[in-house]
Amino acid sequence: MYTLFITLIIIAAVLLVLLVLIQNSKGGGLAADFASGNQVMGAPKTADFLEKSTWTLVAVIAVLSILAVGVNKQQIRAAQQAGESAIQSQVQDAAAEQQTNTATPDFGE
Repeated sequence: MYTLFITLIIIAAVLLVLLVLIQNSKGGGLAADFASGNQVMGAPKTADFLEKSTWTLVAVIAVLSILAVGVNKQQIRAAQQAGESAIQSQVQDAAAEQQTNTATPDFGE
């Protein structure tokens, strides 16, 4: 579940970056030469839609971040109730992985 939230946050962040890049800057800037007035991509009210979409994606990222933290804390508590801490389980996983990868390459010694 935590991985799902992180994936959704990354997707929302990429969409947010794209939305910000296509918006016309309020101070002119580089986009002033490419768009006329308040029109972006030819539609008169597109700037309002893009601004609302930006704020919506910011809110989605904030909510998903809070949910991800909550889910992660629940997973840590479940591991602690099982008698092992999150760090101990990571150490045990790393030790088990190291034991499975005992074959070392021979570099001509």
